[in-house]
Amino acid sequence: MTRAVVDERSLGPAGPFPAGVPGGLRGGPLERQWLHYAFLSRGGDLAVIANLSVLGADGADEPPHRRGIVLVHDEGGGWEASQFNASQQDVPWSSFRLPRPRGAERFTVAAVAGSPALDVRLRGTGRACTSQCAPFGDGEFLRWQSEPGVLGSGVVTAHGRAREVELTGYHERVRGRWSWPALGGWVFGFVNAAHDAPGCAVVDAEPAPPSASVVFTLVQPRSPGDAANGSLMLWRDGRLVRHFPRRCLEVAVEGGLDRDSVVLVPPLAELLDAPVCAMVPGRLVLSARMGRDHLLVDFTSRAAARIANPCERGLRPFSVHETLGPCRVRGVVSGRPVAFDTRGIVEFAGGADEY
Repeated sequence: MTRAVVDERSLGPAGPFPAGVPGGLRGGPLERQWLHYAFLSRGGDLAVIANLSVLGADGADEPPHRRGIVLVHDEGGGWEASQFNASQQDVPWSSFRLPRPRGAERFTVAAVAGSPALDVRLRGTGRACTSQCAPFGDGEFLRWQSEPGVLGSGVVTAHGRAREVELTGYHERVRGRWSWPALGGWVFGFVNAAHDAPGCAVVDAEPAPPSASVVFTLVQPRSPGDAANGSLMLWRDGRLVRHFPRRCLEVAVEGGLDRDSVVLVPPLAELLDAPVCAMVPGRLVLSARMGRDHLLVDFTSRAAARIANPCERGLRPFSVHETLGPCRVRGVVSGRPVAFDTRGIVEFAGGADEY
């Protein structure tokens, strides 16, 4: 019996990103690739967020810039963040690699000082949505692909103290070509229903995904005026079952988060002379309806870390607020009710020249 030999190249890029630019990201400093990771502990008292990025080279003969930042928030000590030089693996874990990783694999990212740090084993339990793209400005664009229900277990270090944790979260890849002023801003968030099955790092067992997950995006570029892009998506048991497009989505905000609950990061961000930021909404409500299907997401802000990113076309930094808080999800999709209360992570991002 002859065993077939599979050429892995036929299954797609080794990834997690396709080779979109010959020779890598050498199309200038506006070229970008990001891997985003966000997790909450089972008890909800610990949040971990990591952004790993490859930014386009300054010149044709120079290599791309590789950056990383990790943030941890615990109920007792609040926020702690690395600089943008967090150490990371040569090839970080990503479920967007092809062939798709089997079982749990190690993922590490840490501040050079050692805290905060993440050393866990991760595995995806569902499937990602299709890639979405937001074109705007003068030939600029942002492309993203989302996957909730990522499980992890291992050690998280915060404020110098290491602890064993079980995590449930989210992974995303982002790529494109944009400048912060043209991008304008975005609202993004995810929630997973409570997930109680432990042992996500067990290779021989396939853990069940969360019973329900929701991801939403709203990209708000400066121009053209009708360029807003967004969606709200629902997963059941690891499978995407409904995608509400922007035209079916209404967004409302109420109040504001106390500025004393917003921490500026990374630690050297104050050297950017960051101006006062726009108010972080105290409450975010999204309502989606398509035919008989409808979904309501009601998020309340409790704490936020303001990441001040340098701007390529000006002196004012672009702010991304990583915001934590409780979330209520209610609705009916495909004739089945959706109802759960959980904790979520929402990003509120604002333009570099609006404050």
